[in-house]
Parts: sequence; structure tokens; C-alpha cells
Amino acid sequence: MIWAVHPDPLAQQSVRPGNVRGMGRSAWWLFIAGSLLWGLPYLFIKIAVDEFSPWAVVWLRCLVAALVLLPLALHRRVLGQLRGRLRPLFLLALLEVTAPFTLISAGEQHISSSLSGLLIAALPLFVAVLAIRLDPAERAVGLRLLGLLIGMAGVAAVLGFDVSGDRSALLGAAMVLVAALSYAFATFLVKRSFSDTSALAISAMAVTINAVILAPLGLMGLPGRSPSAAAVSGIVVLGLLCTAAGLLVYFALITIAGPGRATVITYVNPAVAVALGVTILDEPLTAATVAGFLLIIAGSWLSTGGRPPARLLARTGRPAQPFRQATVPATQGESSRPPN
Repeated sequence: MIWAVHPDPLAQQSVRPGNVRGMGRSAWWLFIAGSLLWGLPYLFIKIAVDEFSPWAVVWLRCLVAALVLLPLALHRRVLGQLRGRLRPLFLLALLEVTAPFTLISAGEQHISSSLSGLLIAALPLFVAVLAIRLDPAERAVGLRLLGLLIGMAGVAAVLGFDVSGDRSALLGAAMVLVAALSYAFATFLVKRSFSDTSALAISAMAVTINAVILAPLGLMGLPGRSPSAAAVSGIVVLGLLCTAAGLLVYFALITIAGPGRATVITYVNPAVAVALGVTILDEPLTAATVAGFLLIIAGSWLSTGGRPPARLLARTGRPAQPFRQATVPATQGESSRPPN
């Protein structure tokens, strides 16, 4: 999931550049934990959808996360910040949880978990494209436009070589890409309607709303016989670790290291997803996958404001620029969260 909201939801304090302490030992441990937690979902979704329907996976995942996050939000007394925002909150729950969680779960019935994690890495590219219409201030020009084109070439390489000719795989890949597009739309909605709101409050209510409204579909999607221990474990890990704990770890990282450093997780978790899929599920690792991964990551970094190394810029005669937070569009004090 992506959250471009209040960077310190637990302490309710803003994190501004210059007010963070940098990447100390605690920050590095949180960064490692966050990268693993946000790279895990694709593996456990793949395991869970072997026995549960996509709707059941999403419902149970949200239910487990809600049982953790809602009591915490109530204890912190942050839910009052959402008063008067019921309509955008339901829309956000749809765009940020219902649609992408379901599409990714359904897509992984047709493609590998590693490919799913790789395609989700194209999220910043969708943000850059949508910004042309939704946020003119964030339009991609210069190096950002180049990054957009490079990233699109990476997606084309993956689709053209890894799933070309396989209609089922193409359908699965399309579902995952639409999930990334849904995340991108949600980013702009959060910036417009929730930039001053606790991310803990939004996270807790988003998963709780889905746990309630998806209950009928989720119950109908439960397996007819007792599920295996592996499938049940996958559901528990998705809800407890990948959603609830993942959000809390990420928020803690932001408070210590700042949003700029924290969002580098966006470029690490796809590698974790690919590594887990290849080593645990014995999924194939093709040259097209590697090439596409490198192109998508490089394109996403450039399209969201990253800069090439200073030496390369010096060779081209361009002045070096400070590294800009490689995130989706966000106002000062906001942060963004990688998808899962």
C-alpha cells in the first residue's frame, strides 16, 4: 500500500528535512525489516491463492490487519481526524486496498510471484503519467521524462519476452499492472484529501472497511475443505506481518531516518520478491526478467526525481543536483509507502 500522509502517525509529529537523525543502527535494522516485509506479500499471496479465492485472501488479510491496527488507532485516539471524510475514505479503501489486493491475488493465479512483484515496481511510472493530468507541477520533463521512457521499456521487455503468447499470463500481468494504476490514483487522492491525517488512522480504517464489506464475498471464497497449514500461514503472514507490522515498521523508519531515506524501500522490495520466488517457489529467472527489472527500477528512480551519479553528470556538462526524495508526488511533510 501507499501512504502519502502524516509522516509520524504514532507520535503525531511532523518530520521535516534537517530534523531527522540520519541512518543510524536502529534505522538500518528498520530499513532491512521494512524491505523484507514489503517484499514478502507476493510469495505468500501465491501460496494462499492455491486454496483460497482472491476475495477470501483479501478479506482475511484485511481482517487480521484490522484486529491489530484498529485497537492501536483507538488507543492512540487518532480516528477522530477522519471525521467528515467518509466519502473520500471509502474511495481510498477501494483504490488502496480492495482493487489492488484483489487484482494482485487474482493475477498471481496466472503469473509467478516474482513477476508480480516486478510489475508492481512500475507504480512510480503510472504516477508520473497521471501527474500530467492530475498534478501539472509534477509533470515529467528532462531526466524524469527519460526515466519514464526507460521504465516503460522495462515493462515492455517483461511483457514481450516473459508472457508473450500466453493469454493466461498476459491476463495475470494486466491485472497486476491495473493494481499498480489503482495505487497511483490512490496516491493523488491521499495528497488531496488526507495529507494532514494520521497514516495510522487511515490504515486502520481502510483495512477495517474492507474487512466488513468484503465479508460476504470472502466467506463464499473459503475452501470447501480444511486448508493446508501453508495456506493458513500465508494468510496470517499477509495480515499480521505484510500489512499491520509492515505499516508500523515503515512509520517508525520515517520518524528516525526521514521520508526520503525510508522510501528507498520502493526500490528494494521487488528484488526481495524476485529472490523469494526464485529460491522458495523455484520460479524461473530469465534474462528478460533481469533486464526488465533493471530498466523499471532505473526508470522509476529517474521519473520520480532521482539523479544520475555526479561523475556522469559532469561528463555531460550538467550541474550535479542534490538527491531528491524518490517518491510519488507529495507536499512537504508527507511521505509515501510502497505497495504490497
